[in-house]
Amino acid sequence: MTHEQSSNERAFETLAIHAGNTADPLTGAVVPPIYQVSTYKQDGVGGLRGGYEYSRSANPTRTALEENLAALEGGRRGLAFASGLAAEDCLLRTLLSPGDHVVIPNDAYGGTFRLFAKVVSRWGVEWSVADTSDAAAVRAALTPRTKAVWVETPSNPLLGITDIAAVAEVARTAGARLVVDNTFASPYLQQPIALGADVVVHSTTKYMGGHSDVVGGALVTDDAALAEELVFHQNAMGAVAGPFDAWLVLRGIKTLAVRMDRHSENATRIADMLTAHPAVSQVLYPGLPEHAGHEVAAKQMKAFGGMVSFRLKAGEEAAVDVCNRAQLFTLGESLGGVESLIEHPGRMTHASVAGSALEVPGDLVRLSVGIESGDDLLADLKQALA
Repeated sequence: MTHEQSSNERAFETLAIHAGNTADPLTGAVVPPIYQVSTYKQDGVGGLRGGYEYSRSANPTRTALEENLAALEGGRRGLAFASGLAAEDCLLRTLLSPGDHVVIPNDAYGGTFRLFAKVVSRWGVEWSVADTSDAAAVRAALTPRTKAVWVETPSNPLLGITDIAAVAEVARTAGARLVVDNTFASPYLQQPIALGADVVVHSTTKYMGGHSDVVGGALVTDDAALAEELVFHQNAMGAVAGPFDAWLVLRGIKTLAVRMDRHSENATRIADMLTAHPAVSQVLYPGLPEHAGHEVAAKQMKAFGGMVSFRLKAGEEAAVDVCNRAQLFTLGESLGGVESLIEHPGRMTHASVAGSALEVPGDLVRLSVGIESGDDLLADLKQALA
């Protein structure tokens, strides 16, 4: 790693723009080129120029992104993948063997649950559910075969908060790895490795890319031995980020700090409005003082992010109606883009958890609050709730 990528002397906003972003030595271009190439001319048999031989194994554009990711999360190594689930799959097949056990959260992305319940379980890995906001509940869920504890904080879609440092201690005592999905917070708001996490997971599709124009995933770890294992599996399994996708995520990250500030500001205003609205029974946003995880979130996050969920007093059909009546909020899955999105988790992103311990309430609406005018967003929600 260069001094630029590892230095603690430079602020996040500076690292986001400069880490991994070395000027092109040939032309001086300040933006790393898109190396849209599959193979590389070698300097004699076995003589790799710059360490590159085949773009599944390594690609200069992907390398730039991976160095940037590692710097922002405070890790030794970052790895970029074709999607968030590809990153998760690589991690699980690196950490686990048949007969192992994983503790998963009682609120999580539906795709993550599907990966555990329908894919990983087929090759002999067992899992159990715990409320990760309660370190004692995590401890009670551990078995002698537990190799990993999986956490989302804030969680998707109920915005639960886990005390990363407390759960890290529980996992470490049991000899298990702590994995933290940091997608909702982004490294600008929260850095799990500094709090004791072994691995950080991202869907870079979301806030890291930030513009709803790319699909990607990432892993970051500070464990050198684990990093080498992950690199081996990344190459062996092959679900890597393509160069153009890596370039798009790297471009998005440059404005991550300023975007997250606006996301958080708008989300706070919306959460306050929803709290006072007569049609709303509950608002789930860690920035609210009444949120069960507010104190922990205030301790481990810089701000509270752009995701807000709320429940309707009139029930599920009312929730669906609000989603359909929104105009500025686009009805769609995913999150973290500059534009605001609205969805019904029970019928959309979290349909895969129906009937499980992770099933979400039917009266729940999830918002990904964008960076548009806060006044316009409030007006749209008010008309949708009317």
